[in-house]
Amino acid sequence: MRNEEFQSMVLGTVFAVAVGWVLYIGRDILIPIAFSMLVVYVIIGTSRLLARIPVLGPALPSKVRGSLSILLIACALCVLAWLVVANMNQMIGRATQYQSSLVTLVQRGAVTLGIETEPSWESIRSNVMAQVNLQRLAALMMLSLTSILAGLTVIGLYVVFLLLEHGPFAKKIEGLSRDPERTAQLRRIITEVNTRIGTYLALKTLINILLGLASWVILEWLGVEFAVFWAMVIGLLNYVPYVGSVLGVLVPVLFALLQFGDLKAVLALAIGLSATQFLIGNFMDPYLMGSSLNLSPFVILVSLAVWAALWGIPGAFLAVPITASIAMILAQFEGTRPVAVLLSRDGKV
Repeated sequence: MRNEEFQSMVLGTVFAVAVGWVLYIGRDILIPIAFSMLVVYVIIGTSRLLARIPVLGPALPSKVRGSLSILLIACALCVLAWLVVANMNQMIGRATQYQSSLVTLVQRGAVTLGIETEPSWESIRSNVMAQVNLQRLAALMMLSLTSILAGLTVIGLYVVFLLLEHGPFAKKIEGLSRDPERTAQLRRIITEVNTRIGTYLALKTLINILLGLASWVILEWLGVEFAVFWAMVIGLLNYVPYVGSVLGVLVPVLFALLQFGDLKAVLALAIGLSATQFLIGNFMDPYLMGSSLNLSPFVILVSLAVWAALWGIPGAFLAVPITASIAMILAQFEGTRPVAVLLSRDGKV
């Protein structure tokens, strides 16, 4: 018996390594597929929410609700894109102001450190430019932009075809096996994954909206420029567990340091954003993780590291939904159920 258990463990380890290798080398293909599935989850979830609208919701045909949800999500994405472009253009227009603030901060630091010669913008620029190849940097930026646009196009195409496949998918499940028990088990697994992942995305989105609104109030109150833009960035970063909360405070604070050049105002902003992150992270996120996904916080942290190593920044955003899906699938089979128990928050799967 021990020999069989050891053999199973070795085979499982080899299989996990092989899957990890495939995920890594196939990331350019798999990442758009994963994001497209995430978008489909959001579309279907929005359609279900529209069905709950009193009087009007139940009267709307499912295709109309689906079309409305697609329209809403497309409009939201367009607004986000417009905010990014508009705010980036305004930031570039105020580059001279931020340049002066940066020089002042560097000069203050030089005085504090006892450096006799205060750096000027010319000396800072010459020292930085000596380490940067502008042609290579511009080429990398153009390549990144082209890659993002191509990825969004592919994701859009995948979403369209996945939505077209949503209708006949139930019939395909029925045809996978002639054994009614296996078909019922497969249907149960898919239903559980869809329900719990959909619930997670809905709750997480709600929390991120609340976090963005609270952050916007703090940013506006302290007079930080582009408050709406930074609130949006904070909300989006919160999809990444743990690390996103840190970046959601650090990035706006660094920008505020350039804007104000005053440590008191920056310190007040850091305290306000940190308090908001702490309150939401300690009173709302634990409930979210415990009730909708039932994942151990340590497992979430490890999954974040693993998926970020495999897929980079997209992997960080997808880590929690993918890990939760894997845990739910493992819980349905006796041989892999112990692994699901270890991944869970409370041992109940």
